[in-house]
Amino acid sequence: MHLRKSVISGRMSTELRRQLHEDAKPLVGISGATPHHAQLAENAGFRLFFHSGSQAAAYIMGLPDAGLMTLTEAVDNIRRICQAVSIPVIADLETGFGNPVNTTRAVHDYITAGVAGFFLEDQTFPKRCGFTKGVEVVPVPDAIAKYRAALARRDMLDPDVVVIARTDARAAVGGGMEEVLRRCEAYLACGVDMLMVMALQDREEMRRVTEAFPGTPIYVNASSIRPPLSATEYGALGAATYNISISKVAQLMMDAFLRDCHERGADAFNDFMETQKNSRHGTFSYLELTGFPEVLEIERQFLPQEQLEKYESSLGEYDPRNN
Repeated sequence: MHLRKSVISGRMSTELRRQLHEDAKPLVGISGATPHHAQLAENAGFRLFFHSGSQAAAYIMGLPDAGLMTLTEAVDNIRRICQAVSIPVIADLETGFGNPVNTTRAVHDYITAGVAGFFLEDQTFPKRCGFTKGVEVVPVPDAIAKYRAALARRDMLDPDVVVIARTDARAAVGGGMEEVLRRCEAYLACGVDMLMVMALQDREEMRRVTEAFPGTPIYVNASSIRPPLSATEYGALGAATYNISISKVAQLMMDAFLRDCHERGADAFNDFMETQKNSRHGTFSYLELTGFPEVLEIERQFLPQEQLEKYESSLGEYDPRNN
């Protein structure tokens, strides 16, 4: 049970809209896969979290991003993420998990799980990671049908939830920049709130998209652009928001540590912890971050005093009373 959640979905969707319209651009969000990723992002001061379907498939299921995670598995994870933090969560709705009927059900489940926004892509089903060769997109009328269904269900549940149309047409079979622009125009005509464009190849392509749709918030995943965009360039090129993937960082850092640990055993861990001795996060910081002090407050409120004596009569490196 996550104890720290103190706001409701509607307030988070309203807050997301406020950020998109009032805060400085571009908004920087952290992308990840788990409730703890979201908690780390919020604790570091970020006010927006992106749920990554690709990273969730890896972290939660140990599976590739190839349309293998079910709606139920995705929603269970998203609900836990939304319950774990008090910042807006934008979730990956994949392809809607099927046709407009499936999309309607998926939108209902995502919104009732607590998301402030979601992006729905125009890939075929089963989909695949947008940076993987072999991506295919559905015909525009099929994508429009799903966006209209998503918007209709959104309007029934919480009109403030931000609906983002994602196109993978740039790198898809038969795709290209003209197809990206054609699809973005068609999707905006449906009434979506934002655009998300995948796999643009350079800065000029990004500029073409943002200049083609002035006044439209655009979320660009610029992972294919080399050299990588600087923070200043994201703003100069007109991005409304972008994300930094904490889960990718974690994977790479854990892999490097594990290779060292395989060679040196406990010495690798001891050396690493020595480098972190001045960090504000100690070995047991996850207990603080996930809300253990609130457990103590509940105990103080409802347990008899004699049961609280356990804190005096036991040993432990972490004491929630000190936090």
